[in-house]
Amino acid sequence: MSTWSGDELRFDHGDETPQRLKTQLSRLVGMTAIQMGRVAGTALSEVGAHKNHYIVLAALAELGPASQAVLSGRTRIYKSDLVAVLNELADGGWVRRAPDPSDKRRNVITVTEAGQRHLVELDGVLAAVNEHIMAPLDHDERTRLFELLNRINGHLAASDDAPHPTTPGR
Repeated sequence: MSTWSGDELRFDHGDETPQRLKTQLSRLVGMTAIQMGRVAGTALSEVGAHKNHYIVLAALAELGPASQAVLSGRTRIYKSDLVAVLNELADGGWVRRAPDPSDKRRNVITVTEAGQRHLVELDGVLAAVNEHIMAPLDHDERTRLFELLNRINGHLAASDDAPHPTTPGR
């Protein structure tokens, strides 16, 4: 059962959750996401990072240098929030900003060698988090969970422009 207490959502692990709430997918996934975010956030903070550090470093490492606008689109981090993340990453020596040769008004963000090493460290932290979170599942169940979640995410992404379901009787 979840209870709201100030700014913190607390989860009680008793059997007091009404059955109909246990069958509401969005609620169950939301509660699980909050708990997973807490576990990952705690682990990342222990190495001086947070989720947006990882997201930006991963995007730059896999997709290459990008302007702040392009990086915001790739990471789905709001441009205003991205500036703070890039400042933190630049202060740590993990990314470099340089003027775009084709347009001096904007910067191109590049991951540094130190940033690549930091990303590998964060990969290890998050691998341990994933292992902790998925401990109750065997290998086949883990594989199936990822397949199902990716299928649901793909369906929802494809249906963003489609009409959304409405309440019966409306």
